[in-house]
Amino acid sequence: MHPGYGFLSENAEFAAAVQEAGLTWVGPPVDAVRAMGSKIESKKLMAAAGVPVLEELDPDAVTTAQLPVLVKASAGGGGRGMRVVHELSALPAEVEAARREAQSAFGDPTVFCERYLPTGHHVEVQVMADTHGTVWAVGERECSIQRRHQKIIEEAPSPLVERVPGMRAKLFDAARLAASAIGYTGAGTVEFLADDSPGREGEFYFLEMNTRLQVEHPVTEETTGLDLVELQLMIADCGRLDTEPPPAQGYSIEARLYAEDPAHGWQPQAGVMHTIEVPGVRAQFDSLGQRTGIRLDSGIVDGSTVSIHYDPMLAKVVSYGATRRQAALVLADALVRARLHGLRTNRELLVNVLRHPAFLDGATDTGFFDTHGMAELSTPLADTATLRLSAIAAALADAEHNRASAGVFSSIPSGWRNLASGYQVKTYRDDADTEHRVEYRFTRTGLALPGDPVVQLVSADVDQVVLAQDGVAHGFTVARHGPDVYVDSARGPVHLVALSRFPEPSSAVEQGSLVAPMPGNVIRIGAEVGDTVTAGQPLIWLEAMKMEHTIAAPADGVLTHVSVNTGQQVEVGAILARVEAPQNGPAEGDSP
Repeated sequence: MHPGYGFLSENAEFAAAVQEAGLTWVGPPVDAVRAMGSKIESKKLMAAAGVPVLEELDPDAVTTAQLPVLVKASAGGGGRGMRVVHELSALPAEVEAARREAQSAFGDPTVFCERYLPTGHHVEVQVMADTHGTVWAVGERECSIQRRHQKIIEEAPSPLVERVPGMRAKLFDAARLAASAIGYTGAGTVEFLADDSPGREGEFYFLEMNTRLQVEHPVTEETTGLDLVELQLMIADCGRLDTEPPPAQGYSIEARLYAEDPAHGWQPQAGVMHTIEVPGVRAQFDSLGQRTGIRLDSGIVDGSTVSIHYDPMLAKVVSYGATRRQAALVLADALVRARLHGLRTNRELLVNVLRHPAFLDGATDTGFFDTHGMAELSTPLADTATLRLSAIAAALADAEHNRASAGVFSSIPSGWRNLASGYQVKTYRDDADTEHRVEYRFTRTGLALPGDPVVQLVSADVDQVVLAQDGVAHGFTVARHGPDVYVDSARGPVHLVALSRFPEPSSAVEQGSLVAPMPGNVIRIGAEVGDTVTAGQPLIWLEAMKMEHTIAAPADGVLTHVSVNTGQQVEVGAILARVEAPQNGPAEGDSP
C-alpha cells in the first residue's frame, strides 16, 4: 500500500491498519510516523538527539518581547493552522482561528507558538533510509517562495546553501541524525528554517519531518536522476541502498499551478477547467533524464471540475536546466505559453516571480512577497499592445466562426455582394475592466481592419489569427466558451469577455452587501443583526478547500441583514449579509 502524499500518508493509525491487514506498508515504521505526527513532540525528540530547534512558546504566555510569533498547528501541514502575529492583542483571536482550521483539516486543534523569522529560508533535506542501516541525505531543496505558509515554488539545489560555505554538510548531518534517531526507513523530508541575517548566515533549526514523499520531490529526481518512488518500493521489499547517493547535477525548479486569485487574497477558484495545456512537455509523471525541458505532473484534464473540497492545485510544472537561470526562464516561458482556460490561476504571479531580478539572483527568503509587493508581482503578462492585438484576433476569429456556421452561404466568397460591406463592431472587456472596441469589414478577399493602419491582417480562421505589426507577424490562438474568450500567444495570455450589443438588465449588488467571493461553507458569523460594525471588521468566516477566509464589513455602519446560517453551503456571488450606513438625521422624537 503506497499512501501517496496526502494526509493518510502521515496517519499512524492508517499505517497500522494496513499492516494488520497483512499488506506491506510503503513507508516508515508506524512508531516513526507517530513520533513525527506531532510537531510539539517531534521537536522534543530532535532536541534530545542534538538537532537544533527553535524554542517552543506557550500561546498563553507569549510576551511583547517575543513578537512576532508564528502560531502553528501541531498536526498536519500544507500551511493549514498557521498564523503570523505581530501584536499581542491579536494573539487570542489568531490562536482560536488556527485551532479551528487545524481541527477542520487534521482533527486535532492543538497549536503552539515559535519565534517568527520574517526573512528566513525554508530549506529541506530529502532522506532515504533502508532497513539495513543505510541513511541517505539525497539532496536539499529550497521552498521559500510561499503564500499562506504553503510552498508555491520549490527548487534544487538551494541558493542559500550554495552560497554559504559548509552549510550543506551540516544540514545533511542533521537530517541523517534526525532519521536515525527514530529508526526511520523509506523516503522522508526533514524541514529546517534557515537564518540569513547578518552574523547568523547559515544557522538552521528543525521545523518538522514529513514521513512521506513530498509534493516537490520531482526537483530532487531531476537533479539526481533517481526515481524516489522506485526506491520506496525497493526499500519496502527489504532492498539495500548503495553506500552513497549519486551526486546532484544541474538545477530544477517546480511551480505549483493553483486555481486561485492572488490579487484578491489568494481566493481559491472552483468550477470547470475547460483547457489545460502546457507546450513543450518532454515528460509527464516521469524524469526528464537531466535534459533541459519541462515536466508536467497533473491529474487535471480538459473539462475537469475543480471542487471546493480539495486543495486547488491544478498541476506541478517542473523545469530542468544546466544553470539556475536557465531552469527559471525555461519554466517561465512554458507558463506564459500554457493554455489555461476556465478558471483564474496564479500563472501571472509565478511568471513574475521566476523572471524577477531578485529571484534570479537567489534572494528567495520567505518574505519575498512582502518585500517586493503583490502589486508588482501580480502585473498582467500582456501589455496594452498585446491586449489590443488579442481583442482584434478575437473579433476576427469570431467573424470567421460566424461565417463557418452560416451553412451553404459560408462557401460563397464574401466579395459577391451588390453593396460594399459596412463596418462590423465587436467590444470586449479585459480582466482590468478596460473595454476594447474592434472595427472590421468583409472584403472581396476576406477581412480587413479599416482605420487601424498599424495592424495588418495576415490570415484569419475560426481559432487561428495572424496579425502583423511593424513588419513582425504575431500568431494568436482563440478559444470561446460562452461570452469568455481566451487568446493565447507568445506575447502573453489574455482573457476577454465579449460584450453584448444590447444593454442587459442591471444585476448590480446593493451597496453594503457582503458577497461570497468563492463557494464554501459558513463556519462562523461574528456579529448579530443590529450590531454597529466598522469597516474591515471580520463578520463572516467561510471555509473553502480546508482554508478559512474572512468576509469583512465594507464600511462603517449597522449590520441590518444576515442571510446565511452557520454550516450553510454558499455559492460564489451569494449575498451573505448587508451593512447600512448610520442615519445622520435627527433621531425619532428629537426636535428639528
